[in-house]
Amino acid sequence: MAAAALIAAGLVALVVGGELLLRGGSQVARRIGIPPIVIGQTVVSIGTSTPELAISIEAAVNNVGELAVGNIAGTNTVNLLLILGLSALLRPLALNARTLRVDLPMTGLAALALLALAADGALTRIDGVALLAVAVLYTVAVTRAGRRERAAIHEAYEREGRPDPSRHPVLLATLEVTALLVGIVVVVVGADWLVDGAVDLARQLGVSNAVIGLTIVAIGTSAPELVTTIISTVRDHRDIAIGNLIGSGVYNVALILGLPTLIAPGGLHVPAPLVWVDLPVMTAAVLACMPVFLSGRRASRLEGGLFVLAYAVYLGYLIVVRT
Repeated sequence: MAAAALIAAGLVALVVGGELLLRGGSQVARRIGIPPIVIGQTVVSIGTSTPELAISIEAAVNNVGELAVGNIAGTNTVNLLLILGLSALLRPLALNARTLRVDLPMTGLAALALLALAADGALTRIDGVALLAVAVLYTVAVTRAGRRERAAIHEAYEREGRPDPSRHPVLLATLEVTALLVGIVVVVVGADWLVDGAVDLARQLGVSNAVIGLTIVAIGTSAPELVTTIISTVRDHRDIAIGNLIGSGVYNVALILGLPTLIAPGGLHVPAPLVWVDLPVMTAAVLACMPVFLSGRRASRLEGGLFVLAYAVYLGYLIVVRT
């Protein structure tokens, strides 16, 4: 009963936090004249990835490397196959040229780097430095691309109607930033409750740490991205949602896994099933996105449905074979 109550409370917090996060993020982007997708790729992505960071650091300190790596591999697979697929299934999903030039290649680079670094069954502190370098490179690339688009975004927002600067601009800006930050905090707390309840139930069933990380924890910590994406799709603010998904994919691997690798005594152990099955599945999910979007800069409902089906097959494999 306690676990079920935590799961229910977590879901409610995720819905409320996702709404605040979306409203605050879109208004902040509008006010300072940058693309909403940049807010999604940086502030929102790192904020909604905080549950993964907390879990990965705890796993690293407790020498449970398979939980940390499994959580990241599972989360990225959930984000790209399940959540991105559901988003396209609800409404065909289009990407702009900058996303194709910068974001998808960086997501692929992060996935391939992790696959190569973990091939020997361990992630060392040197590997952690390499992953953090990818995070820095991505942040610089996103910031520079956003700066180049700033003038065009300013003009577009002027046409749409920016907040009136004569009406308490400091108060409005403070409220918008507060809504963004409170939304992130509520989403993180909600995810923590959901994961705690789900992991408690899973461990009572005797499921391994790696499988818990790939399934229960991955889906639970992806709940912020899922909520943000669904709310953004319904409210037609998909730039923040898609930026959040793509940015989370890079930061999860490069930053969220890179930091725990630095602090883990002796590095992180990566079991053979993660090396030979789960990390390749995550990488394949990233690479599968590229031809889908390059074909017409969009994912159709059919392609979204195929992504969701692919995740269902993978989840079925985990449940049947690995538990």
